Amino acid sequence: MCSLLNFPTPPPDGTITVCEANSELVNTDNNNEDILNRYKDMMNIPDITVERSPNTLVHESAKSAFIEHKQTVLKKIIATWHEHGCMGVLEEIANMKGEVSPWICKTVCGILMSIRWLNSLHGSIFPHLLLSSEDLVCEFSHTLDWQSSPVKVFAWHPHVMKFAAALNDDSVKIYTVNNSLVPTLKHKLQKYVADIAWRPFSSSEVALACQSCVLVWHVDPKSLATRPSTACVQVLSQTGHSPVTSLCWCPQGGALITASPADTAMMVWDVSMERCEPLRRFGGGGVSFINWSPDGSKVFAATPSTVFRVWHTQKWEVEKWSNPCSRCQAACWSPDGSTLLFATYTEPKVYSLRFGHLTGTTETSIGGSKAAVCVVDLTQVVLGSTDEYNVGGCVQSMVWDPLGQRLAVLFRESNSSNLVAVFKTKVHPVLEIISCGFVRGPSNTSAASICFQPTFDSGALLTVVWSNGKVSHIPLYFLSPRALEHGGLISGSGVAPGNGHTPSLLFSQD
Repeated sequence: MCSLLNFPTPPPDGTITVCEANSELVNTDNNNEDILNRYKDMMNIPDITVERSPNTLVHESAKSAFIEHKQTVLKKIIATWHEHGCMGVLEEIANMKGEVSPWICKTVCGILMSIRWLNSLHGSIFPHLLLSSEDLVCEFSHTLDWQSSPVKVFAWHPHVMKFAAALNDDSVKIYTVNNSLVPTLKHKLQKYVADIAWRPFSSSEVALACQSCVLVWHVDPKSLATRPSTACVQVLSQTGHSPVTSLCWCPQGGALITASPADTAMMVWDVSMERCEPLRRFGGGGVSFINWSPDGSKVFAATPSTVFRVWHTQKWEVEKWSNPCSRCQAACWSPDGSTLLFATYTEPKVYSLRFGHLTGTTETSIGGSKAAVCVVDLTQVVLGSTDEYNVGGCVQSMVWDPLGQRLAVLFRESNSSNLVAVFKTKVHPVLEIISCGFVRGPSNTSAASICFQPTFDSGALLTVVWSNGKVSHIPLYFLSPRALEHGGLISGSGVAPGNGHTPSLLFSQD
């Protein structure tokens, strides 16, 4: 089992990590502009820094802009139904003393009291259901301190060198390499953006997980418009399925899965038809995080409780796992979908689950490892002889590069949040994880989120979003085993999605 005790001493304060070369992370002085600019020019990726600004948005009803006027009871109820739903109607009637019969008011008050009592009972079992939408997103987001981060979500396109960044004013900007045009996506329903996912094999479609719905934007890469109109967006919503905190596309791009910690069902969307099929399993209190394996054969689903599930997409069969300690906080798949790494909310450890294949076929067998195996110990340790550094702790986020050669871990603890731990990994014939080093960012900042660029062809490209709004791209140069077989020439990255795994359709033919 790998431990942080095997790691080299972290880079000193005042330095910044620029790349990995010869299996070691290279650092330079934070003020050495020549070297930093040289690496930026080599990468040829838009260098962005988003200034932190106070969130001055006030989410209020448009009705406050108009002069109040008398309405009939029926009109008031209809207007409240459209704006606030069934609970809003009950509360409106309960407040209509003098306008409706007293016995109606008493009956509605009794119904409201019963609903609130049942909600409080449910909330005592699943406390997260008592949180507001914004607090729910903050609680289950993989971005550290999501509420105050200048860049709330960051997502690379799976095939093209471009990325989307959700800012703290709920706008989303699209950056493309070698293109100075930066489209800005904005919609009245685009609130509390918690996740972003680009559609595979499409250069234009990107899905946003929002407070009350999912927005699928169609951004034409050839368009010169910097503010695409609302005609370019599809709104996908389902009653009770909010706020949406996680979404992911099938690797073939056919279906979109969305999840909410307040809904026990995952929604599998046929986006073109704007309809969905629920995948529901009771227990867990909702679905907080989902992750489709790169080969398309499995979907990982975490819940706000100690339960998580793995769905097999061939027949949509499910395996249920439980952890006695706490909920699952982060998880990632190996490129071939055979190995799942995950970490819990309260334990400084990384666990592994292995999934086999049926003999002579590419189909995965139902039933993975009988028990999860601890493969990395992230308990806080003190490193360094001259300058001592406390590093380690519980995991906030964890990502695996498309080649399965590098694993990056972001810590939640404040004394380690300026460092990102990088591991070298090997999936076959057995899982191996060994230390590589720590990535350090600009002074007086902490890492907010991490991800790998899917198409980097010289190893792996780690993107780190820092708390000051700066986005760093750190190339990790290495030769993949496939490249070594071809005489050391670095081949294209990533495993082509599919590998024979096609999820069965959940939609009826009519």
